[in-house]
Amino acid sequence: MRFKTLSVLATAALLAACAHQPVPPVAPRVQPTTAQLEAARRVALPVEQLTDLLNKPLYQMQPAELGRYLAWQQLEQPDFRHRVAALARKNIGQPYELYLLGEFPYESYDAQPLFNLAKSDCVVFAEHVYAMALSASWEEFFWMLQRIRYRDGVIGVATRNHYTEADWNPANSWLVKDITGELGAQTQAYRQRIDRKAFLQKQFKITREIPVQQFDDVFVPKQNVAAVESQLQEGDFVNVISGRDGGYWASHVGLIVIGADGQRHLLHSAEPQVREETLQGFVARMAERDARNAGQNKVQFAGFKFLRLNDNPQVPAMAPQPRPARPAVLGG
Repeated sequence: MRFKTLSVLATAALLAACAHQPVPPVAPRVQPTTAQLEAARRVALPVEQLTDLLNKPLYQMQPAELGRYLAWQQLEQPDFRHRVAALARKNIGQPYELYLLGEFPYESYDAQPLFNLAKSDCVVFAEHVYAMALSASWEEFFWMLQRIRYRDGVIGVATRNHYTEADWNPANSWLVKDITGELGAQTQAYRQRIDRKAFLQKQFKITREIPVQQFDDVFVPKQNVAAVESQLQEGDFVNVISGRDGGYWASHVGLIVIGADGQRHLLHSAEPQVREETLQGFVARMAERDARNAGQNKVQFAGFKFLRLNDNPQVPAMAPQPRPARPAVLGG
């Protein structure tokens, strides 16, 4: 009985304290403009539905709602770069979760689903935003997401673009072009040993005979970023390069958007949620983190790779999805 009494008293005290807390103001609902209403009329989107969608972040939408919103967004924001930025900003606040997507139910090696609108990690966020900006329906978005996420669009854990520099960037050269070496800043070269066979065996317990690749690349060191950031455009793809013990790799990704004052911002998904911050603010924050971790042999921020979003990307056709293999003992 003593514990129950204490619990009741604590609850009463908490409620009393809450009673005196100021109630945060409720933001007024956004109302569509005349131009937005005209775009809605053209895609047969009722006014009340448009108003609801304008007041709902993307990560709270259901697939059918997202499909209607994307069709309207194609007319509302015809410029591709601005559409990427608008969609990215409409996902600010989306909860972060690492290793979010897999191939389920198509495959069972990775039990995570093929899509999740409610959460994101850094790569999933960028893939979703690009796929949404290129699409005018739920069905097109889902198709586009797989085209971006997998080599030739063939769904499978072995064909997923696992390595940012060696897989994702080259596979999506139709969408983004690496301009790291074209910005006029001094770059730093690095080499990665890409062992996809070992990775797939360790991570998913599957065997694929894939030769080891020595992959050479460059990045802009952190001290040179300020000199080139004015050249960055909305929608550009950013690889955050980290290093330890002389090795470098892309540890994080995000998108460039431009603030009202013309500053370049990084919009990205990181713990605890999708956020927007100035590029130099991100650099300063990483510097503070690395200073706290000095002498601990932890990963350190090194710089960036920058990839230019194509203004009018021509989406390659999806390769045929092969029939899954059968156990050899059963034959074909």
